[in-house]
Amino acid sequence: MNQFNFKNILLVLLCVLGISSCEKAEYSFGDLTAPSDLLLTATVAGLDNANPSGNGSGNVAIAASANNAITYKIDFGNGDVKMVPSGSINYKYSTPGVNDYTITVSVIGRGGVVSNLSKKVTVFVSFEIPSQILQNLTGATSKVWIVDKDESGHFGVGQPDMFWPNWYSAGPNGRSGEGIYDDEITFQKDANNQVLMNVQNNGDTWLIGEAVSYYGFSGGADKYPVVTTGSKKLVFMDANSGSTSEFSTQIQFMVPGNGIVSVGVGGTTYEILELTATTMHLRTINFLGAAWYQKFKVKP
Repeated sequence: MNQFNFKNILLVLLCVLGISSCEKAEYSFGDLTAPSDLLLTATVAGLDNANPSGNGSGNVAIAASANNAITYKIDFGNGDVKMVPSGSINYKYSTPGVNDYTITVSVIGRGGVVSNLSKKVTVFVSFEIPSQILQNLTGATSKVWIVDKDESGHFGVGQPDMFWPNWYSAGPNGRSGEGIYDDEITFQKDANNQVLMNVQNNGDTWLIGEAVSYYGFSGGADKYPVVTTGSKKLVFMDANSGSTSEFSTQIQFMVPGNGIVSVGVGGTTYEILELTATTMHLRTINFLGAAWYQKFKVKP
């Protein structure tokens, strides 16, 4: 009997100790205090009356402050987000040309309470087109290019991690009847060595089947009345494909608007794989992730 009572007393003591330890495990997060008096400045480098979007470096000095702030999360408006405990950072944008970005700062306070503040900036990033690219593409002032229909592989498609059309490659004159062999693409440089492109498609452009809806039409692969006229200022930059000099010039350009150079494949950025004074080979990754290829030559 005494042994039984001792076991019961021991069990009660263990329960009491367990309850006590649970009480000690409680945590307190403190007061939930929202940050207040938020301030956000974004100063574009070289901004003045003559350079309303900056000096071309892409540098922007960002500074955020608030009362009761623990840390800051900054969304730079280009897909890049960083935690910046001090609230201040010198950030460099890299996309060439003049672009608008909305910078959003999330100020994190005690207890995880967040306050937000945004500011829009316009940033100019300059990119000097390599002289040989510029010369071969435009000559002294401008050049007219046409599809190199006699060349094997003048149109093709392949997987995106390769630099040749391993899925399909057109043979000489293999795309006759599609209206692409009479297209004329003019590349012209201006006084500032910026390149303008004008595409004359004679009223229609061949669209691959999966890209028809991308251009606002319905149906299968065929010729469509796509508007391509008007000078478009191209945006040049270093290629982001991971290519090497073995396969590419490692320079690419973006075409504003519908992005069409000749065949509509659903892409707007073209990497220049090869460019001589008379021939050009372009590669674009379309919206579905396939690599499309087109070859051109200078119009005789």
